[in-house]
Amino acid sequence: MTTREEIQERATAAFEELVAALAQGNSEQLTAYLQTMSRFHQYSFGNCMWIVLQRPDATHVAGFQRWKQLGRFVKSGEKGIAILAPLAFRKKRTAEEERGEDQSPADEDNPEKPSRRVAGFKVAYVFDVSQTDGKPLPEFAAVNGDPGDRLERLEDVIRGYGIELNYEPISGGALGVSEGGVIRVLPTLLPAEAFSVLAHELAHELLHRGERRKETTKTVRETEAEAVAFVVCQASGIESRTRSSDYIRLYAGDKELLQQSLEHIQRVSTAILLQLQEEPKAVAAVTEFPAEAHESVAV
Repeated sequence: MTTREEIQERATAAFEELVAALAQGNSEQLTAYLQTMSRFHQYSFGNCMWIVLQRPDATHVAGFQRWKQLGRFVKSGEKGIAILAPLAFRKKRTAEEERGEDQSPADEDNPEKPSRRVAGFKVAYVFDVSQTDGKPLPEFAAVNGDPGDRLERLEDVIRGYGIELNYEPISGGALGVSEGGVIRVLPTLLPAEAFSVLAHELAHELLHRGERRKETTKTVRETEAEAVAFVVCQASGIESRTRSSDYIRLYAGDKELLQQSLEHIQRVSTAILLQLQEEPKAVAAVTEFPAEAHESVAV
């Protein structure tokens, strides 16, 4: 059986590898991803609620013309997702338009930002990426490898902390969610990706559910959780270097922040790895888990 010292050495080596990856900057995949995502309009809270109510599994939505610009087209027969778009009151040179009779909706590519004074609202329609075909959108780097029985062991580790684990659909495009005593993960993930997401959400539960949560920012929390996931994955034969470094950069994390959180990352990743080598029935919690629940954290 691997000793604690050997596991700590593995964790340290993996941590240093992640620091080096962050120092290299964005990967080509992340650059392409960010360039594409910047073309998706950020909708108001009210419209986000409308989108979720009509299509809970929606991830990326855009108007008909924007999808064409991105090299995709809406499939025949697809029903649009209704949102509210402001009517722009446009004053032009004609007398008719000067009287305010020219009221037209804002551009569907940015339906909530009229070019002039808002005179009212009308229904506009957007479509989720799942309703379109065409050129693939850039994606995050993949997690590769086969966790084998370690996936089941990690599930046992999570339950050993008294945390409920559910595989179920999640709205908003998240792969997993930590809700303070409950972890939810998409049931459609491949084993390697599920392993990485579970490690990430377990890190949130162990690091960010007590009083320390008040002392951290979202950037700190996401950096720490993904760093723990990377260390656990690397020590388990799962390759996630590019994925983890890109994820941390997406949340504005960097190597300096990673170094500041070194103690927390090493403590939790070592605890998880030690438990992964135990027999499932022998898994026991090594970190006190606070009973109170806080706001959910998604990945």
